[in-house]
Amino acid sequence: MFRDREEAGRKLGAELEKLQLENPIVLALPRGGVPVAAEIAKALNAPLDLAIVRKVGAPENPELAAAAIVDGDPPDVVLNRDVVEAYSLGDDELRVLVAKERPEIERRRMAYRGKRAPLEVCGKTVVIVDDGAATGTTMKVAIRALKRRSPREIVVALPVAPPETLTELAGEADWTVCLSEPTHFRALSQNYLKFPQLSDDEVVAICDEAARNQNTGRRDNPRRDGDAVPDRDTAAAKE
Repeated sequence: MFRDREEAGRKLGAELEKLQLENPIVLALPRGGVPVAAEIAKALNAPLDLAIVRKVGAPENPELAAAAIVDGDPPDVVLNRDVVEAYSLGDDELRVLVAKERPEIERRRMAYRGKRAPLEVCGKTVVIVDDGAATGTTMKVAIRALKRRSPREIVVALPVAPPETLTELAGEADWTVCLSEPTHFRALSQNYLKFPQLSDDEVVAICDEAARNQNTGRRDNPRRDGDAVPDRDTAAAKE
């Protein structure tokens, strides 16, 4: 049982520090993953960004994901092959379904980022964070989209998830870090004493604060951000 998302993030951050990740960037699944990820970014002195995902529902069954859109430049569309085949969806039908959801992914992008471009993940160790996972569907979609953007490696960080979900995620990511694996997983909220719903404004405020903390950390310790700057003796030894 976690007191709140912030406590979960601090505990996850402590575990992730032990991995000594190279050149990390932290991506949160909004909204609930943002306060967890902010604490992780603080612990790793890493930049924080968002992995914005929008489900594309199947015809007449919007709760069943036929695909998903992951924000980016350009956005990635990840298909759920089983659902696509079950509904015999052709390319034209999929384009229509995806087009219906694009305005919402764009609305979320503007609400959360404004005109800021997403951070570049190529060559970085990407830590994807949520406040927990039941089925892990959204996390899997995010991982598959991010793989197309050539990260160094992908780490999944979760406070809580059932064992079967973690097994599936382990097959998608390079590393999985999870603090609690209850066998009888029910509602995610049951794992927290405080589990409030977050507004878009709260997400933006947390991201802005994380950016300020990152800038402060860069001034205080400039060699911890981005690519490490080797000392001359080390560089010479490598040559």
